[in-house]
Amino acid sequence: MPLPARRPAATRRLLAGSLVAVAGLVGLTLVLRGLPVGISLSSVVLLYLVVVVVTAVVGGLAVSLATAVVSDLVVNFYFIPPYHTLSVESRDHVITLIAYVAVAATVSLAVDVAARQRAAAARTGIEAELLARISAEPVGQGSTQTLLDHVRASLHMDTAALLDDDGTVVAAVGGQVGGNRVLSVAAGQGLTLIVEGPPIFAPDPRFLARLAAAAARTHQAEQLALQAAHATELAEIDRLRAALLAAVGHDLRTPLAGIKAGVSGLRDPDLDLAPAEQAELLETIEESADKMADLVENLLALSRLQAGALSVHARPVALDEIVAAALMHQAEPVAVDLDVPDDLPLAYADPGLLERVVANVLANAHQVAPEGVPVQVIGRRADRKLQLRIADRGPGVPAADRERMFVPFQRLDDRSARGGLGLGLAIARGFTEAMGGTIVAAETPGGGLTMIITLPAAP
Repeated sequence: MPLPARRPAATRRLLAGSLVAVAGLVGLTLVLRGLPVGISLSSVVLLYLVVVVVTAVVGGLAVSLATAVVSDLVVNFYFIPPYHTLSVESRDHVITLIAYVAVAATVSLAVDVAARQRAAAARTGIEAELLARISAEPVGQGSTQTLLDHVRASLHMDTAALLDDDGTVVAAVGGQVGGNRVLSVAAGQGLTLIVEGPPIFAPDPRFLARLAAAAARTHQAEQLALQAAHATELAEIDRLRAALLAAVGHDLRTPLAGIKAGVSGLRDPDLDLAPAEQAELLETIEESADKMADLVENLLALSRLQAGALSVHARPVALDEIVAAALMHQAEPVAVDLDVPDDLPLAYADPGLLERVVANVLANAHQVAPEGVPVQVIGRRADRKLQLRIADRGPGVPAADRERMFVPFQRLDDRSARGGLGLGLAIARGFTEAMGGTIVAAETPGGGLTMIITLPAAP
């Protein structure tokens, strides 16, 4: 709520009071002069006093005092003998005129004091509301500009800015700093609040000091919030780096050791390997290379997700085809109980990303499922969306730990996966959300874990 602009308001009030005084005096004089029967002097004085009171309410003290003096002269000139002169024959009339001016001045002063108190109370309420709103707003990026915009609007200024000791603009709103500087208030902490625009009549220094202090506090809080966010980001990066080094240190050494052992065995001239033994070593090398390829592919996928560089090419796709493709590309055969009707509506997704999502979830479910118990894959329509439920009968995951499964490098003490970097579900969620879908974990009725993949239906 903007504070009232004092100079234009005072000018308007003075003009309105003057018009009321002139109209009241002229009108009342014409009416009283035109009456066929004269009225007593006391009644005349009381009527003119009403004009003075109205003028005091509308125009303020100065106009009402002038009106009191002019009305006293009008009464003397027209209603006290000798008429049409300023002479006074009776001592009682002199006392009446003096008393009238005194009473009119007193009433004018009382009305003006009351008006000033009301204006001060209203102004204080507006200032308190403004400061309360500034204090209640959450601190974040852009908070200083928001506060300065409140200051600029409240003072009816063109520009408000916060400067440091060197005169450098820390934050500014409303225009370029360097024009007509109206006020400059020390804000503390080496900062100065300035406003530029039209001149301010009788500014309240205490209120301006409170605004400046609030601006400095907001700026400091904003800087602290940015530093805290940066520190949190650095801590998260350090955590991921440590987890990556720990996980890669183990999961990378294992396939490398298998490849090294297989190649060394094949190249050793002292070993006379039978064809079956050579085939076994080659199979070991191939499996180890596949593990390394999967590891590198997962790390690259995670880096694209975190960098926001993932390309999504969504189009209508059939869920049954995606599930079939994901099953074909599993490293190990996965026993499934498939219930994905081929007449389901098409989903709107990127086929390659969705296949990767389903493959990762299927691999995770297969790893924890008891031997001989198939993984259930159920596709259904849910309102205007499509759901794919992949349920296992494994040990399950407590509700408190289900969200942590989607955090990179989280393996929940290997309860949900036998080895691996713990990237599969993190990548699955990232890919799904990039396609406008969701993936959540729920308990399988009767025990186990169900991954629910929800995707938008094709338009």
